[in-house]
Amino acid sequence: MAKPDAIIIRELGRQDYLSTLDAMREFTRSRDDQSADEFWLVEHPPVYTQGRNSKPEHLLNAGDIEVVDIDRGGQITYHGPGQLVLYVMLDLTRMGKGVRDLVTAMEQSIIKLLADYKINGVARSDAPGVYVDDAKLAALGLRITRGCSYHGLSLNVDMDLAPFQGINPCGYAGLAVTQCRDLGINDPQAILSDRLCALLCDELGYNARVYEPTRPEGLAIAE
Repeated sequence: MAKPDAIIIRELGRQDYLSTLDAMREFTRSRDDQSADEFWLVEHPPVYTQGRNSKPEHLLNAGDIEVVDIDRGGQITYHGPGQLVLYVMLDLTRMGKGVRDLVTAMEQSIIKLLADYKINGVARSDAPGVYVDDAKLAALGLRITRGCSYHGLSLNVDMDLAPFQGINPCGYAGLAVTQCRDLGINDPQAILSDRLCALLCDELGYNARVYEPTRPEGLAIAE
């Protein structure tokens, strides 16, 4: 089956991390070769997530922030209010793409978003994500099962960066972390979300975005 021209986008607001993870897994488990691909836009309460490759020494001081072991690749990262999280539920087999293609598409969409604001973002071969002046602005992590992806990317927009000091971000001791606000990007998160979705659609070859108001089962009405 050929890749559909349109992708469904769900704006889920602030959601508990584990409930969202369960919903992503259920969506991926139950989809078939007729299922539409989807982007989920979400924001989480404070949480540290540890990928399958994460090492205990990269968690320095969690304080009162919940720590969750999850099934994506990569090391430990932080999610919290003021961060744009974009989950990508895609049938990569149907698209004829591999995980490296998806990682590159996500990185390039963020780099192009930054270019709109005259900011030079770069990707690194040794540590997926997007960096500005050696500080990490966006993190990536994926899980692929039966040729389909879930998890995705996080972009620091306007948040409290202090919790990143409680970890070695993505497994790198002393890695600096930055955010859009500190780079002089003052547009609201909703504008950045819409622009990022459009750029990622272009990178992946979707011709249309369909905004779907219903929520996956198990997720609350947005705050």
